[in-house]
Amino acid sequence: MRLTAPSFFIFAASVICGVLALLPMFGIAVVSLPVSGFWLMTIAWGLMTAGVVLRGA
Repeated sequence: MRLTAPSFFIFAASVICGVLALLPMFGIAVVSLPVSGFWLMTIAWGLMTAGVVLRGA
């Protein structure tokens, strides 16, 4: 299996999800998010993994 760098869009989406998941840890409440920080971080990790493993993602 050959690993590739994720596209900029996948990388940016992953970073945004990760930052949104970490905001409550620093005392910044994000009320409008319908999911918990755990699931946002899981989505961020999944996006980054998919971007690295899948070619052209």
